[in-house]
Amino acid sequence: MTDKITIHVMRCGTVGTDETIPDRSRSANPLAYTGVLRARRHQVWLPVYTYLIEHPDGRILVDTGWHTDVRKDQRRALSWQLNIASKAVLPPGEAVTEHLAALDLKPEDLDLVLLTHLDVDHVSGLKLVRNAKKIVTSEAELAAAEGGDIRYNKKFWEGTRLEAIHLKDGGIGPQGHSLDVFVDGTVRFVDLSGHSAGTTGVLVEKGGSFVLITADACYNRANWEDMKLPGITADRDKALAALAWVRGMSRDPRCAQILATHDAGVEPQVITL
Repeated sequence: MTDKITIHVMRCGTVGTDETIPDRSRSANPLAYTGVLRARRHQVWLPVYTYLIEHPDGRILVDTGWHTDVRKDQRRALSWQLNIASKAVLPPGEAVTEHLAALDLKPEDLDLVLLTHLDVDHVSGLKLVRNAKKIVTSEAELAAAEGGDIRYNKKFWEGTRLEAIHLKDGGIGPQGHSLDVFVDGTVRFVDLSGHSAGTTGVLVEKGGSFVLITADACYNRANWEDMKLPGITADRDKALAALAWVRGMSRDPRCAQILATHDAGVEPQVITL
């Protein structure tokens, strides 16, 4: 590795979901996001992105996308309940391990895997990279998922060494909670909770510019520019605070790019800071 920071923006398939997931204003039905009794015309197909951050002090994978099992039987791979709301498509070459192999990397070469939150399209592929050196999610997210919420399925992380990380007070972000991963200000995990109890974003900064990975705090540019809430929120006030913070960051002259996991306006690319 060099002294530069490289972010590989890797498309790991597609998710089919209700149109209210990226924009809840599309329907007044509070359960529309589940897809139950919704006509096919309300379905949208969105990219699923994961991110490999190559830093001089280590490699970080952000989220895991779909497992290759969804190519064979996604109802079984996801559970029939989760498959109602989320349809998976994973073309050849787009699984996270296939992306890594194209870079001549193996899961064992990953120093850290951050799960921004534990929704199915972010953790389905976790067991493909279970041999990474360390796998983490936020304390708040893991506690919520272990609490039995129907949106989560423990089978995706059972048998892995999933650890909870503490985002410290006095940090940056809408809630003032963050973690300086390498203790040099270049990579910070940021509390962007609201979409889920412990949604975590990633702020990568070097050379006077930064890239912000929002996870599902935002689905696309309209979310932060027009303050449009996504369809699923565990805490509406926190979700709005996250949108406002991302909007402020997008207007910072140092901002190189905002990356939302399901933004159809984003293309696979390599960003170097």
